[in-house]
Amino acid sequence: MSLAIKLLIEPLRSLGFASIGVGYMGIGTAISNEARMVYVSNLTNRSMSFSFDGIHDHFVLPVYGFVLLDVCSNQSLRRDLNIAVGERLYVKQIVAPSAGSVYVTVFYGKDH
Repeated sequence: MSLAIKLLIEPLRSLGFASIGVGYMGIGTAISNEARMVYVSNLTNRSMSFSFDGIHDHFVLPVYGFVLLDVCSNQSLRRDLNIAVGERLYVKQIVAPSAGSVYVTVFYGKDH
């Protein structure tokens, strides 16, 4: 029995500046696996607001900013902390962008 966990990556999700409006828009599809890390980057030319429920503001990323949510580092012996299957990240403009995209990369673990 191997105790190793292999790190895998879901396909890149993105949303171009022309699709980012004043209301929240989903960035790609929902998460397909229990996410251990999520890398979110704002490569538009304006600060953007992000949400995990499409209703409430959860965090803002500045122009060319990013956040790495490394939830696997916060785990207990009883259960792992993760971002659940079915979660989705949403974005809305603070000021309308005129170039670029936002991107989401999801990392998950699988028994090796």
